[in-house]
Amino acid sequence: MARVYRIENFPITPAAIQVQETLFHNANGYLGVRGTLEEGVPAGTDTMRGTYINGFYDIVPMKQAEKLYGLVEDKESMLNAADAQTIRFTLEGERFSMAEGRVLEIERALDMDAGTTLRRVVWRSSGGREAEFRFVRMASFDWPSLFTIDCAVTPLNFSGKIEIESTHCALVRNYSSPDDPRLGEGGCYLHPDGQVIDGDMSFLAARTGTSGLALCSGVAHDLSLPADARIAYDEARHEAAFRFSLRLEQGQTLRLTKYAVFCDSIRESDPLEASRREMARSRGRIDEVYRAQREYLARFWESAEVSISGNDGDDRSMQFNLYQLLQAAGRDGKCSIAAKGLSGEGYEGHYFWDTEMYMMPFFTLAMPNLARKLLGYRYAILDKARENARILGHKKGALYPWRTIAGRECGGYFPSGTAQYHIDGDIAYAVAAYYLATGDLDYLKAQGAEILLETARLWIDVGCWYKGNFRINDVTGPDEYTCIVNNNYYTNACAHYNLRWAVKAAEILKTEGAFDAWAARLNVAAGELEGFTKAADAMFLPYDEGVGINPQDDSFLQKPVWDLAATPAENHPLLMHYHPLHLYRYQVCKQADTVLAYCLFDGIESPEVMRRSFEYYEKITTHDSSLSNCIFSIAACRLGLKDKALSYFGDSLGLDLLNTHHNTKDGVHTANMGGCYMAVVQGFAGLRIGEDGPSLDPFLPEKWTGYRFRFQYRGSRLQFAMDKAGASVTLLEGSAVRLRLKGAWAVLDRPGAVVKG
Repeated sequence: MARVYRIENFPITPAAIQVQETLFHNANGYLGVRGTLEEGVPAGTDTMRGTYINGFYDIVPMKQAEKLYGLVEDKESMLNAADAQTIRFTLEGERFSMAEGRVLEIERALDMDAGTTLRRVVWRSSGGREAEFRFVRMASFDWPSLFTIDCAVTPLNFSGKIEIESTHCALVRNYSSPDDPRLGEGGCYLHPDGQVIDGDMSFLAARTGTSGLALCSGVAHDLSLPADARIAYDEARHEAAFRFSLRLEQGQTLRLTKYAVFCDSIRESDPLEASRREMARSRGRIDEVYRAQREYLARFWESAEVSISGNDGDDRSMQFNLYQLLQAAGRDGKCSIAAKGLSGEGYEGHYFWDTEMYMMPFFTLAMPNLARKLLGYRYAILDKARENARILGHKKGALYPWRTIAGRECGGYFPSGTAQYHIDGDIAYAVAAYYLATGDLDYLKAQGAEILLETARLWIDVGCWYKGNFRINDVTGPDEYTCIVNNNYYTNACAHYNLRWAVKAAEILKTEGAFDAWAARLNVAAGELEGFTKAADAMFLPYDEGVGINPQDDSFLQKPVWDLAATPAENHPLLMHYHPLHLYRYQVCKQADTVLAYCLFDGIESPEVMRRSFEYYEKITTHDSSLSNCIFSIAACRLGLKDKALSYFGDSLGLDLLNTHHNTKDGVHTANMGGCYMAVVQGFAGLRIGEDGPSLDPFLPEKWTGYRFRFQYRGSRLQFAMDKAGASVTLLEGSAVRLRLKGAWAVLDRPGAVVKG
């Protein structure tokens, strides 16, 4: 079945246009372009007309009410890089616009096999002229700097003059919304840095005001028919305008292909020369680029597809979510995955813990080479994490920033930002998960063990001993409605795992004969690793005997319970309607916190304690965060609550396609998309990869007839499938794999071998 998301003959409203800008964006991990209307939006429509480069940023001010030591006073913010989208058509003097004349037919489609988006419009002008317009867009996976718009216009009931204006503007503004703190302040942060008009091509350079980064974008066009052509450069706007005019006969089609390339100084020593090179190798080869895009995606779906049978809507939503993860993921070790990917300016292009905890599982299991690149980014900013730890008063270790682009802390409100120390444990968890799935010793020696060591050192420095327990005070867990607490359960569980894995990594290096040089380089003191073990053994994990649950932190159960039933629906999310201190004084959760720990750390508590805790937190969790429902789905699977598992999964799966959080216009929710993958693979299929190998404990949701997915383990590729007849695992390629299915161990000794259960 073709992987296509299509909508047809929809109302052309400002709200629909805003959401579609996100849903039909094009990205390839390096470059992202919003799905805005080429000709411009109707007057009065709020639009986020953006093009983004992963990791390209400027430093912008961050206002603080008081100037206290260590508070962040400026931040890295992703920039709207340039506008190469604009193409305007005029038919016999009448400008094509969705706000004028009459739209007779309209469709938009995302083709996830071709890697393109389509907008097709049949339009009648005020003067009665009818024409069909087609706009096909692509951000190339094989040529990451390349974005193309392939347009076609066909007069349907007239012959006459067609005029086209296509612009290339290198000075653009970031979007802003004064009522939403999840967006930036807006403004233009780029300055002209030269231009080259080379025949029928434009190359416009710009430079940031503070970060010192440079960018060059280039534009060129191919036309299928001869046309009068002119190009003009406007110095004040730093904009090149291409104008074409020709006569078309009724039924005759003109095809215009617009090539845009983007190169930056993070990756290139000379962005202008790089742009000229990229344009030279791509222009005139659009059909070849299309073929390469299809071939790339064929390989992607071969290794990464998750299919659901018996519910076409769930299946389509899952394909959409996985495709968005692919579009969002940085591939060069110089960037990561932003909270909104490259689809919009929500959260200013910052990378959070979401990457490691919600998105890395997909890449680790389906695309481990890309997973290593993502982890490589965290290693690249490890020195910045060490600096951040010193700012926070820690003499040893590294503390990764809560939100960042190039490594500095960009969170302004420290109680729900910098205080979330669990980010160290999240990154350590991802390092361990990658090693367990791949056995990549080279990575562990070169980068992973050092990350594990430095994050473990941080826990020793921040924690303290009290009454025989190792405790961690004054931190914030994932739940941002409860800040600056002692012994957040999730944080302590992460620290426990981090400390254990720092010791395990050191033991692996000893076995490989690589420990002494590593320990000398990083000044591992005598007894330091033993100290990690001692702290892990004594880690305090809150438990309340009276209620029989794990409290979220030491003081959580002392607070009154928030009355969610009496809270108006329009007052969600609560963070937008109640003062933070008011929220902090109640038992109310924005998202999964303690429940998340249960999903990550097998055997951390008894099933009875986990069930009581799950039921307790169900009643007080708002799921205002998009990171929450998917985790409750996984936890419900672990507890055998199958109906609840599917219900939570359904709430998570269509979040962006249905715009259930009412902010998809700001960009997709990439962490939720990764969480949907986790809900199927780790929840319904029960896949775990431990030190003894993979194990699966699956079930089939009643509303499905089956599901399947592929995953990689230690260089071998496997396929899991389940239907009403039962479950099976097949070794597709690679060496023998020992695994456990429904509690029974089996060995798949050759490609084609199958185990059933």
